Amino acid sequence: MLEITCNDRLGKKVRVKCNPDDTIGDLKKLIAAQTGTRPDKIVLKKWYTIFKDHIQLQDYEIHDGMNLELYYQ
Repeated sequence: MLEITCNDRLGKKVRVKCNPDDTIGDLKKLIAAQTGTRPDKIVLKKWYTIFKDHIQLQDYEIHDGMNLELYYQ
């Protein structure tokens, strides 16, 4: 079980628990449930890498305690 922190830099920090074999799309749904934003409006980034919905967290080497950048479309 991973705990990932997403920060939108507007004062909202979301902590989400998920599995390494979950996809980015699954993670977006969990974030959307906590923030009240639609999952298709969420963009997750780390530095300049935009994460694609169909790829698993372990493929992006996302580990426990990692921080991701949360943007809205």
